[in-house]
Amino acid sequence: MSEKRCFKLTSCNASTSTQDLHAYGIMLIVATVTLLLIIYNCSDQVLTTRERRLAKAREAAARSARETAKARKRWIAAKNAAKKHASELQSHISQKFSFKKSTKDPEELKILDRTRFEADEDSYAPAYTSASSESLSSSAASKGQMHEIEDDIEKHDRFDVSSHDRKSKGHTTKGKQPHTNSQIFKYAYAELEKEKAKQEENKDLTFSGVVSMATNPEIRKRPLIEVSFKDLTLTLKGKDKHLLRCVTGKIKPGRITAVMGPSGAGKTTFISALAGKAMGCKMTGLILINGKNESIRSYRKIIGYVPQDDIVHGNLTVEENLWFNAKCRLPAHLSKPDKVLVVERVIEALGLQMVRDSLVGTVEKRGISGGQRKRVNVGLEMVMEPSLLILDEPTSGLDSASSLQLLRALRHEALEGVNICMVLHQPSYSLFQMFDDLVLLAKGGFTVYHGSAKKAEQYFAGLGIHVPDRVNPPDHFIDILEGIVKPSQSSGVNYKELPVRWMLHNGYPVPPELQQTAARISMPSASPDLSDGISPHAGIDERSFAGELWQDVRTTVEIHQDTIRHNFLKFKDLSSRRTPGVLWQYRYFLGRLGKQRMREAKVQATDYLILLLAGACLGTIGKTGEENFGAIGYTYTIIAVSLLCKIAALRSFSLDKLQYLRERASGMSSLAYFLAKDTIDHFNTVIKPLVYLSMFFFFTNPRSSFAENYVVLLCLVYCVTGIGYAFAIFFHPGSAQLWSVLVPVVLTLVATRTQDNEVLKNISNLCYPKWALEAFVIANAEKYYGVWLITRCGALSKSDYNLHEWTLCIGILILTGIISRLIAFFGMITFRKK
Repeated sequence: MSEKRCFKLTSCNASTSTQDLHAYGIMLIVATVTLLLIIYNCSDQVLTTRERRLAKAREAAARSARETAKARKRWIAAKNAAKKHASELQSHISQKFSFKKSTKDPEELKILDRTRFEADEDSYAPAYTSASSESLSSSAASKGQMHEIEDDIEKHDRFDVSSHDRKSKGHTTKGKQPHTNSQIFKYAYAELEKEKAKQEENKDLTFSGVVSMATNPEIRKRPLIEVSFKDLTLTLKGKDKHLLRCVTGKIKPGRITAVMGPSGAGKTTFISALAGKAMGCKMTGLILINGKNESIRSYRKIIGYVPQDDIVHGNLTVEENLWFNAKCRLPAHLSKPDKVLVVERVIEALGLQMVRDSLVGTVEKRGISGGQRKRVNVGLEMVMEPSLLILDEPTSGLDSASSLQLLRALRHEALEGVNICMVLHQPSYSLFQMFDDLVLLAKGGFTVYHGSAKKAEQYFAGLGIHVPDRVNPPDHFIDILEGIVKPSQSSGVNYKELPVRWMLHNGYPVPPELQQTAARISMPSASPDLSDGISPHAGIDERSFAGELWQDVRTTVEIHQDTIRHNFLKFKDLSSRRTPGVLWQYRYFLGRLGKQRMREAKVQATDYLILLLAGACLGTIGKTGEENFGAIGYTYTIIAVSLLCKIAALRSFSLDKLQYLRERASGMSSLAYFLAKDTIDHFNTVIKPLVYLSMFFFFTNPRSSFAENYVVLLCLVYCVTGIGYAFAIFFHPGSAQLWSVLVPVVLTLVATRTQDNEVLKNISNLCYPKWALEAFVIANAEKYYGVWLITRCGALSKSDYNLHEWTLCIGILILTGIISRLIAFFGMITFRKK
């Protein structure tokens, strides 16, 4: 009987309860190692080959669009030449056959002229024919050439490339809709060539032409957003420190506003307040959107915010970064060809054509240059076609040529009605000339100047502050505000008085602490008082250590409350833009994560190799014992698999936390992001138990089947992966790794030391290792029959295991994984890590 139950390629010993399955183990190990080597060495080839095919289609489409544009130019030139030649010929004929005007009645003169012309028409016809035969032949040749060019153009334009407008909501209804990659790229590049030709035509437009173009309903227009602010003051909570003070003004659509000032003037705080991102501050004053007291977050779908740091995905190419943002943030009704057109337009405007297929790169892996990375950072917001674009130091790290190219791209955006506000540090004179408005802030967050950039010198000249020759005006203004350069003695102006002078110049209310400075400016004869009405000990609050500690705790709690309120408070969407829903974004996230994981396949292969070695070592050490049903080896398995899988799960949410925060702030779905991450990790959840058991199972040869061990280990990996998510979200990377190491060891020790302690027994019911170990042992103990029944019952009762609770153990492991994922998701949308 024992020989009949043996598998092929195995040997059975009648005196033992196990079979020799090493042949199967060797075959599975060889197959697994071969697969890992293929993945390790060929993971990038799939994406590289696909990108190469797309690049060929794109190059062919660009070449076709350029040839079509050249043909169209030749056709227009030939048509204009023919028209010019015909007009010259007509002028020559009219001069040859003109008659002298007489003094007769106008009606009689008309009749006489008509009669003479009809009478002499036949006599002049031969002369006309002979004189113009050469011209007509050349005109016919030109017409033939024009017909050839028109036929060539028709050959290139297989589908309609008419641009969409806002009124038609972006749907291209005329012509055949492009659907293949080559057709889509052809459509995009044809539109780009048309836009270039239109820009060339618009260079010589008159004022009436500009007005007619601006009022043309067929031209796409974006919703206009005007942001005005009055007495805007931001105070840091817990410290009563003013970051901004009494800032009043407005930023207008279609204009580029530069925010400048010395370090510590509150420039970033100012644009963060405008974008609704100021956290941990108490804000007073008004911020109006188009004259209405509405939250700026109600328009976040059409607002772009470029942070100071280059927060982009380093393991994606330039085009993949831009394309993902375009898919998730452009209107859902916009067709794919139109989205491709938007991305291609931004790539060309920012000068990223040469690096579009290059990885952005990370700290460990070199990618594109720092200046190109900065332009990609700006392009992520440009591809969503915002109505309000706020940028924090976009030219930092760029050379003069790259900065000028970026400003030209932003200028083109402003011509479409985009309201652009950007923070800069001492731009060059050529860049300064491209700004429409200037907001100049002094230390303490006070406004020194807010108005037209071209009138800034005139305003300061009125105060007696003149810009020296060969000195950049913004550099001179900032040096004065820093106190590096002193105004001339004849002006009688102190740089500390400039905010008050601006308030008095515009009639704004002056804060109480600056009243004495305002009175001194109004009455110059008064003696100077450098204290500005503030006593040396003003603002110093004498508190005990316990009082300061309590104040810090209150401040921290208030900041966390503001963060939670900021994340959960819902605002009515007033942007009139319907972006893709959760399911579509889930699909887009899956595609992006799939590319990222394929480029990280070497890391995955390394994880699998470590699991193989762990399975071999623990399988050798933890041989299945007849008395404990292999509990020792399974205990080692639970600790090792939990540790390795938790460490791997930390990478899912720890590495791109900043990217997630930026995407969530722009309106992308957190649920789609989390579900996509978890779905991609299900691949590891399925494969890792197989990799581990390929070594462990065939070294230990347990009585339980491979399938039973695989199911238990599958549920264990699912459980510990969810716990790893929670650690990655709630803790910093170092602390998360420490928790991932300690938790499985401690919980496993608690689960296996419950014989004489009721408290530990109750606690062990909350530990996932207890249920995983029970499931392993029960699956193995069920295969013991006959004389082993007494030993089985004694061992199970000693460990308080029930032979009929295998399904319950599996269910508890799955439930633990689900609960840990819910906790991780709640923490992800609630807490914002620094």
